[in-house]
Amino acid sequence: MEPRSMLRMLADGREQNPSLDILTFVDVAPDGQLREEVRTYEQLWQHGLSLAEGLRAEGMGKGSSFAIIALNHPEFVEAMVASSMAGTIFVPIDWRTRGDKLRYMLSRAECEGAVVADYALPSVIEILPQLPMLKWLWVIGDVPVEVGSVRTRAIVEVLQMPVANESITFPALDAPMQMLYTSGTTGDPKAILSPHARFAAIGNLGTMMGFRSDDRPYTGLSLTHANAQLITLGNALSMGLRLVISRSFTKSRLWEIMARFGCTTFNLLGGMVIAIYAEPPGRYDRDHKVRFVLSAGMPPNLWEPFSERFGIEIFEFYGAAEGGLTLNPPGEGPIGSIGKAPANLICAILDEQDRECAPFEYGQICFRNADGSAQSVEYFGDEAASVAKTRGGWFRSGDIGYKDAEGWVFFAHRDGASIRRNGDFVNAGDVEAFIAALPGIADAYVYGVTTPDNAPGECEVVAAVVPYDPDAFDPVAMIASCAAGLSRNASPRFVQVLNEIPKTASEKPQRRFLIAGLKDGSCDTYDQTGRTKIELRGEG
Repeated sequence: MEPRSMLRMLADGREQNPSLDILTFVDVAPDGQLREEVRTYEQLWQHGLSLAEGLRAEGMGKGSSFAIIALNHPEFVEAMVASSMAGTIFVPIDWRTRGDKLRYMLSRAECEGAVVADYALPSVIEILPQLPMLKWLWVIGDVPVEVGSVRTRAIVEVLQMPVANESITFPALDAPMQMLYTSGTTGDPKAILSPHARFAAIGNLGTMMGFRSDDRPYTGLSLTHANAQLITLGNALSMGLRLVISRSFTKSRLWEIMARFGCTTFNLLGGMVIAIYAEPPGRYDRDHKVRFVLSAGMPPNLWEPFSERFGIEIFEFYGAAEGGLTLNPPGEGPIGSIGKAPANLICAILDEQDRECAPFEYGQICFRNADGSAQSVEYFGDEAASVAKTRGGWFRSGDIGYKDAEGWVFFAHRDGASIRRNGDFVNAGDVEAFIAALPGIADAYVYGVTTPDNAPGECEVVAAVVPYDPDAFDPVAMIASCAAGLSRNASPRFVQVLNEIPKTASEKPQRRFLIAGLKDGSCDTYDQTGRTKIELRGEG
């Protein structure tokens, strides 16, 4: 099938079946009930027309940019549709972003306005004096009486605007669609200026990624992230699949949602696997129709237990927001492998001199097109970073891995984020999986820190954990359990007890915030003797 823009996918679906409930948005209400909102093709189109009219009324022209700062509301997707209709560029931003980082992201992307949820509005109001370019705000939810100098309206008012002209010019595939920020796990995020062609290309991969015409996919990932937006939403619109979208990820209600809506596949990323597996057994664990999960980062030692417990297959894959893709469909590659590149790409493991690594030798995971050309990457306002990302004709993922003798790729760690202890590399995923299986653990993340006791290049292992019942949790006993069940070097020396592990919109734990907590003493830390303070060396 020829690549199609999101707007073209929507128009084609509307022509074929305008009343199809293509999107169902589900949220866990304060009373614990599951609430849903449905959008048909026709509703998405008509709401997009109204919001596009509103964008033009705000003075937004072709190439102007605005932010979307919200969880997965229907209005998020409708704003995406409107942006395509108006020829503008949307900038999705995690609603939890605030302060200098939010100011940086809005100003870097030159946002002239924002669609913002009421719960995120205070963070925007706080920095308005530092954002002279920001002229308007549309609020999802309640609008306060006084916001400031910017024009402010409830988005429901904009949706009621009469549409003067319903004729639409479909965007060229090479025109910019959005600025999609990198996750920023190690520093300031970069704004990927992504064309409509990127959405179109990923939205054409459905059958390659295991989707069938009768599937009902689900995502609980944020639409501010490429996975939910391109892989799940893109392929649902492309194939006409009735997609279910959670307002936000909920590990405790996940399988209940799968059962209620008859979902057949969903995606897992980052720390989601550990969090889901740590949940106590429930009535819906196997009472669902899920065939497989698209997983990016399934710990090898949880691969079969996760599959067996929930009665599903694992389709492992790897991809970055800027490019690159490997696929390991169920039953094809070895457990633990992120797969092989599809036919249109070449994946190589390169050393620091850009020489291809031998099998089982660690190097950077890199990609180029099958014809030998480099993949295009543009970070808005950062030409140096754009050039560096594709230096030498290779897209450089920044991730470290290796290939086995048959060419299957294995992910090891983010460049600069490895854990080496007493000469051994520690597989954090294996340690996390072990901890997640211990009683009373709701979530876990394992990382390394350098202390004055460590030799150069060596780390101590820290387990950041969220207990179900902090009063009943015994971190010293947990360290003892790890020492008994794990190798000496893999066993955590320290436990960091938290109410919540800080994560990005794509559910990736943010190590730098955990380090900050160690430094300022805002969290409790323990070693085998009890409460302690970790002395750090050269961290941030």
